[in-house]
Amino acid sequence: MHCGFCLPACPTYLLWGREADSPRGRIYLMKAHLEARTTISESFERHMDACLGCMACVTACPSGVRYDQLIEHTRPLVEQLGTRPLVDRMYRGLLFGLLPYPRRLRWIARALRTAQRLGIQRAFRASGLARMLPARLAALERLAPPAMPPNGRDQLPATIAPAGTARRRVGLLLGCVQRVFFPQVNHATARVLAAEGCEVVVPQGQQCCGALMLHAGRIEDARVAARRLIDAFEPGQAGRARNGPLDHIVINAAGCGSAMKEYAELLRDDSDYADRARAFAERCVDISELLAQLEPQAPRHPLRLRVAYHDACHLNHAQRVKQAPRQVLQTIPELELREIAESDVCCGSAGVYNLLEPAAAGALRDRKVAHVLQTDCDALVSSNPGCLLQIASGLEAAGRATRVMHLVEVLDASIGGHHE
Repeated sequence: MHCGFCLPACPTYLLWGREADSPRGRIYLMKAHLEARTTISESFERHMDACLGCMACVTACPSGVRYDQLIEHTRPLVEQLGTRPLVDRMYRGLLFGLLPYPRRLRWIARALRTAQRLGIQRAFRASGLARMLPARLAALERLAPPAMPPNGRDQLPATIAPAGTARRRVGLLLGCVQRVFFPQVNHATARVLAAEGCEVVVPQGQQCCGALMLHAGRIEDARVAARRLIDAFEPGQAGRARNGPLDHIVINAAGCGSAMKEYAELLRDDSDYADRARAFAERCVDISELLAQLEPQAPRHPLRLRVAYHDACHLNHAQRVKQAPRQVLQTIPELELREIAESDVCCGSAGVYNLLEPAAAGALRDRKVAHVLQTDCDALVSSNPGCLLQIASGLEAAGRATRVMHLVEVLDASIGGHHE
C-alpha cells in the first residue's frame, strides 16, 4: 500500500489531490481503526463516504491489494458505529426504502409520468426553482428519467423460446431501476438472447439482487436480498426443473453483476446458502460476456453510427470485463467504435453516490461528458443504467442531444434491422 500507483486511478484523488481521499490514505485510516489508533469519527466517515467504490485502484494495483474487500468490510462499520446527522440518515433511509423495490418505484414512475405529461417538470426546471433545491434533492430531480407509459412494458413472459435450436438455457435478471425505468433494455436483452439461440427463463418472483445495499454497507439487507434471488432462480422453483438447470444467469446492469458474482463471499458463513451461493455466482455473466463467447448466429444489419463506449466501473474494474462489450459492438457492420479519454475513470454514478455526494459526482460527470464530446460520437453507449442516467444528465446540462443507449439496445437494433 505504499507505491502510489492507485493515486492517479482514484477519482476523488484526481478531484482533490488529498491523500486521505485516496485508496492508500483510506487503507491507512482503516488500519488505524483496527489498531485502535482512531475511532469512526465524522472525519473518518467523510473519507469513507467520499469513496465511489469504483475499484479502479484494484485494477491499478501491481501488488494485488484487495481494496474492494477492505472498503466493503469497512462500510458496515461506518453504518453501525457512525454518527451521521438525522437528516442524512432519513435521506439514506428514503433512498433504500425506494430504489430496491420495483413496486414502490412504479408509484414514483406514475407520479413522474404525470408530471412530465402535464409539463410540470419542464415548467419547474424552466422557472429556476430546481436550482433552489438542496443539493441532494436537486440531484434526485435532475436524474429523473423519462417515465415509460403504463402499458406493461416492464413485463416479460416466464419463458422465451430461442430462434432455431437452443444453444444455451439462461435466466434473465430484471433488476429494480432497470425494469421500471428502462424496460426496453430488458426486452432488447431477451430478443437478442433468443435470436442468438438462447432459451430465456425469466423468474417472475425475482426481487432486488442487493447490489445497492451491499455497496453502501447495508450488509444484512444485502444478504436477505441475495437469499431471495437465489431461491427465485434455483432449478425446481416455479416448475423450471422440467427443462433442466440454467447454464447462465444473464445480467445487463454492471452493478448488479458485480454484487451477484460476490454472493459466495457474501454468504460464506451461511450454512444453508454458502454452497448454493457459490454455484449461483459461478453461473452469473454479463450479457456482453455471453455474447462474446457465442459465435454470432443472428445476422447483423449495418448501423451507420459513431459510438463512444463508456466502461461502467463495476463491469470494467469489479468484474474485469473490458474487451467483451467492444467485441460485441464490433460485430455490427458500419458501426464506428470510438474510445473515450480517461475511460477507466468513473462518471460519478456509482450506485447511489450521485444522490449522496452530488458535488463530487457532478464534477466527475462533467469531466466524463467533456471527454465524450471530444469523440464527436452519434451515441454514447454503456452497460449500466446508473451510468446512462448520469451521463445523459451531463449531456443535457451541456446542451447536447447526443443519444444515450445501452449496449444491448444497439445490438438489438442491428439484429432487428432498425436503422434509426
